[in-house]
Amino acid sequence: MKIDSEGNQASLRSRWGVPLGVAAGVAALSVGAVALYSGAGEAQPVLASPAGNPSGAAASPSAGATHDSTSGGVGKAPTSAPDTFTVTSGKTTPIDSGTVSKILSSCLGSDASRYEAVIGVRTPLASKDWDGVVVAVDSAGQYVQCESKGDKGNSPDSPPTFINNRLWGTGHTIAYFDSIGAPVGKKQLVMLGAGHHAPNVAKVTISYGDDPKQYPAVMAGGAFVYAAALSTDSSHIDRRDAAGPNPYVHAFDASGKEIYNQAKDPQFAG
Repeated sequence: MKIDSEGNQASLRSRWGVPLGVAAGVAALSVGAVALYSGAGEAQPVLASPAGNPSGAAASPSAGATHDSTSGGVGKAPTSAPDTFTVTSGKTTPIDSGTVSKILSSCLGSDASRYEAVIGVRTPLASKDWDGVVVAVDSAGQYVQCESKGDKGNSPDSPPTFINNRLWGTGHTIAYFDSIGAPVGKKQLVMLGAGHHAPNVAKVTISYGDDPKQYPAVMAGGAFVYAAALSTDSSHIDRRDAAGPNPYVHAFDASGKEIYNQAKDPQFAG
């Protein structure tokens, strides 16, 4: 895993896997590097339903390459991906409450008792290291994200609650947590991401790369999670550095009007 530290623009892929020794420094940097929204007091803990099957929606602008390695969120905007990918599934399945508790316990240790799960789902495909995610929130409305493998959980953040120190601000519609992707077997890729949304957001969808089709995210407790299985004809997908399409987050209000499109967010311009 590596941190992309090239340039000053926020990366479309927003994973922040941070070594323990530099967590404090990155926390200060990240406030200006990612889209923020203050989430205090808006969480209503409840386990989410499956994300459902793909559904069509409005077009999104073109996207560039993404990698299964860690992105620091402050690199240059990705270059165009030469490979063609097809989303084969955008469906997740819920994780039962007993397993969710085990995932949070192994991920958060003594901090687990402070958090209530709002979303716990499995991805359409399982990678070598993870097969789902649990997002949880504390009484102050601050979140943690733990990737799962079976009934075990882990976080790229050091400590796992570091996500709280880098995301909170005001005046924004979407806040990004961690996003990852990994090759799965021959010519397949699985992608996973999560975030937080403002109270006026009624629906969150995700489009991938140049494909305008949008796929519903799982939403609960002020948070959202998306996951997708993709296929490609490229032989490069079997490599650790295989590139996949950028996921673009779209947010809609109760009337169905799109009020946020990640591809148009100035944070990710350049």
